[in-house]
Amino acid sequence: MPDSGDALTVRLVEAIGEIEAADWDACAGTASPFTSHAFLAALETSRSATAETGWAPHHLVAEDAGGRIVGVAPLYLKSHSYGEYVFDHGWADAYQRAGGRYYPKFQCAVPFTPVPGARLLARPDGDGAAVRGALIEALRTITERAGLSSAHVTFCTQEEAQAFEGAGWLIRRGFQYHWRNEGYASFDDFLARLNHSKRKTIKRERREVQAQGLDVVMLTAGDLQPAHWDAFFELYIATSDRKWGSPYLTRDFFHRLGAVMPEKVALVLARHEGRYVGGALNLIGEDALYGRNWGGRGDYPFLHFEACYYQAIDFAIQRGLARVEAGAQGDHKLPRGYLPVQTYSAHWIRDRGFRKAVADFLARESDAIEREMTALGDYSPFKKPN
Repeated sequence: MPDSGDALTVRLVEAIGEIEAADWDACAGTASPFTSHAFLAALETSRSATAETGWAPHHLVAEDAGGRIVGVAPLYLKSHSYGEYVFDHGWADAYQRAGGRYYPKFQCAVPFTPVPGARLLARPDGDGAAVRGALIEALRTITERAGLSSAHVTFCTQEEAQAFEGAGWLIRRGFQYHWRNEGYASFDDFLARLNHSKRKTIKRERREVQAQGLDVVMLTAGDLQPAHWDAFFELYIATSDRKWGSPYLTRDFFHRLGAVMPEKVALVLARHEGRYVGGALNLIGEDALYGRNWGGRGDYPFLHFEACYYQAIDFAIQRGLARVEAGAQGDHKLPRGYLPVQTYSAHWIRDRGFRKAVADFLARESDAIEREMTALGDYSPFKKPN
């Protein structure tokens, strides 16, 4: 369903494979591994993100008058609200109780990935503002023409949120916990910046992991073998079954990830007496390490903190990465050096009455988020400046 304006045409494609990787990546850039053609293709070809799982690909492609691809956006037709991490289940329930049909809806996002980053991807050698404007207008137009209830753009950048807001979309704010590298020379250097009680707690937790006889390693690039992915998948499945009942990612996804972008993977695995008992999957960006999935079995106190947070900090310091983004939720991250950072999403609601109700809710929610972030600032684990 094309839309044209200012010599730009926007169309939909129903598989990432319909777009050459070079064309997509020329728009996506290299800052984030999650919007790369390789990552999104791994989700689709592994049957993790498909119509059958409620994530039907409908990617936006913007072309100039000469037919050159100048912008793209990862877009999915959703039949539910799972795997998004910006929860709108309450909106869906309210709309359906009022007689409306909330699903399907459009979701511009990276499936199962609560990582902030650009969603409107434009070539750096073109008119980025015009391309992003065309993508925003096209997304609204195709949502209207299809008679869908809404379109949602989750974990976008602040700049994109401002552009969406200027186009009449509703903006939702949230927050995550990120660790910042303040030029630390080592993990001990980081610990030295914490107040006494938090430093003591982290040291004790790491000692207790070692005392349990756990062998914890970080694997990347050439270190990764198919057996490692099989082991991690089993851990991931065990945790998903306990917590959610339905895992999002298939075994094939992890194997494809290791095959097509091993240099972007940092996989933590922990063994006890020769048996894998815990693991954490991270992806490496240009300036950040992104914590994604955890899996574990058995009762090993503090292994989750070691695998997901402390190993990530250590790796980021060694690689000179600017930050670690540890995913959605988790107040327990705060005393371990991860501080709250605001996140953004944009929402277009077709029904005017429902749009007003959502706008009123978001205004109240935004005030609550601001108060919570301010309050959390008082619990920073870092030493107070003199």
